[in-house]
Amino acid sequence: MLMVRGIAGGTELTGTLYERGEQSPSFRGAPDEDAAYVWVCDEFYEVDSGGTTQLVDGREVNLAFESPMPRGFDTREQALECAKEHVRTQFARIGIDPDDVEFDVEKAELDVE
Repeated sequence: MLMVRGIAGGTELTGTLYERGEQSPSFRGAPDEDAAYVWVCDEFYEVDSGGTTQLVDGREVNLAFESPMPRGFDTREQALECAKEHVRTQFARIGIDPDDVEFDVEKAELDVE
């Protein structure tokens, strides 16, 4: 699996890209089991009050979270591009310029017991 981390405004957002042959999460709304690559990441937006407070770019932002929207893809390239676009969109939703987002993609091993 790949961890796709976007960094901007003094904070970060990390999502998981499950690759071919890895067991991705299975829950209502998850992509078809036949998808070669599955992207899972939080979705959030800024609210006036309530939610979770996060320090972003020197200011406190209240975040409300939505259920993750897993997405399935045929190729690794499609999946990585969508993952990065997803992360950029989340930052834009809290007032960070999407062009300011830097990415770190690293391979992580699944914990199998």
